[in-house]
Amino acid sequence: MIRYIKGIYSMTFENSIIVETSSGIGFEIFLPVGSPLYRYGEGEEIMVYTSMAVKEDNISLYGFHNREALELFELLITVSGIGAKGAMSILSTLPPTELKRAILFEDAKEISRANGVGKKTAERLILELKDKIGKMSGAVNDGYGAADLSGSAADALMPASDDRTEAVNALVALGYSKAEAFSAISQVAEEGLTCEEYIKKALKHLF
Repeated sequence: MIRYIKGIYSMTFENSIIVETSSGIGFEIFLPVGSPLYRYGEGEEIMVYTSMAVKEDNISLYGFHNREALELFELLITVSGIGAKGAMSILSTLPPTELKRAILFEDAKEISRANGVGKKTAERLILELKDKIGKMSGAVNDGYGAADLSGSAADALMPASDDRTEAVNALVALGYSKAEAFSAISQVAEEGLTCEEYIKKALKHLF
């Protein structure tokens, strides 16, 4: 199993990059859409955490910018009906922290936004992974912000104040997903606002 590759960023394709190692071999590594690894320029040194998928007629490498994203990918592919391509589609739609929130909040609608992932598959994913995600400890830093997922319940991710919590519930009542509502409220930096004020400010992050 190849767990990481360190080398020189050689070239970029639509869904993958080529990393050339010191031995002169160029490895094609498939990345999620929007991965921070795409920010590297040709000729720069790079390290990619990898998961290797072996089939009868093909060997593929899937790459991630940190171990948390790699571990989440490898959890996703244990779910019945979700292969490597499905897992990459999910991670291309939802960064790791947002995906974990969606799983813990049982937000199948948010997960099913991923191309090729239907509602039933999203619900099965939640059923099979919720307990595993809840037990994962430490903070996930995915390039979009960090969230401490220590503990065993989604409550650990809810905003601290009652007004923030009410604002999240109100946005959900308006038709937003739990993950969308939580993310928008979390982006409101001010403290001590009323529920209505949190909602008004949060809506700016939802358009």
